[in-house]
Amino acid sequence: MTQRDGAWYDSQYNNRALVPEHAAHFAHWRDASAHVRATQRCFQDVAYGRGLNETLDIFPSDHAQDKAPVVVFIHGGYWRSLDKADHSFLAPIFTSQGAHVVVPNYALCPAVTVSDITLQMVKAVAWVWRNIHRLGGDPSRITLVGHSAGGHLAAMLLACDWPAYAADLPAHLVSKALSISGLYELASVRATPYLKDSLRLTDAEAVRNSPAWMPAPKFGALYSVVGGLESEEFLRHNLLIQRSWGKDRVPVAQALEGLQHFSIVESMTQPGSRLHTLALELLNQ
Repeated sequence: MTQRDGAWYDSQYNNRALVPEHAAHFAHWRDASAHVRATQRCFQDVAYGRGLNETLDIFPSDHAQDKAPVVVFIHGGYWRSLDKADHSFLAPIFTSQGAHVVVPNYALCPAVTVSDITLQMVKAVAWVWRNIHRLGGDPSRITLVGHSAGGHLAAMLLACDWPAYAADLPAHLVSKALSISGLYELASVRATPYLKDSLRLTDAEAVRNSPAWMPAPKFGALYSVVGGLESEEFLRHNLLIQRSWGKDRVPVAQALEGLQHFSIVESMTQPGSRLHTLALELLNQ
């Protein structure tokens, strides 16, 4: 990795500075999410563990059916901000297609580390696999979707050795993931002053939590997308994971024209958009 100064890394990774209207996006997510929770069936704050923030929301399918596919959406915020409650607005994309949607929370840095958060998401998805059948969900049809730090976590889960975590879990627990503006190597993130104090990444932890430096998963597919208006570093990450894991595992590594780090999430709710199309394509595989 080419060494740059801290100001350069901040210019690449501080998305709130790169998108001055970010507050309007967050307000829209919050208000639209509150509307969804008020108007759509939802089981809120279900515990998947006993640790900090280990709860999730479940939005059942709009269609009465057994063996429904399951989407787990993992929120972003650089592992240090935002909440599952900010992302309920994404549930109708999938519940309208017959899927159950699960949105987990996790503890935030600096109270915990990125490694801790990764293990919390392993715990959350394991909980889904063990319990979603109670609502008619099919544990063999789990699709992961994540944005930004959530995209990083989705990639980490695709590469997870599930039986090593718990003997009852199948190796193929997760075989499909969509990462939106994901981060795939954390050495550059560690070098960013904007993030340094809250993430407290060590060299070892940055390597351990970099999907691009891990062996490619033996099965499954990761769709990776990024906004065409995002920084050159986010564009680099998007191509890096495909180069590292290969096109068999990452068949999609695409920059979506005209979208920045926050508008790209909203584009998934727009029928006919490229991201909406990719999300449903992955769901229905």
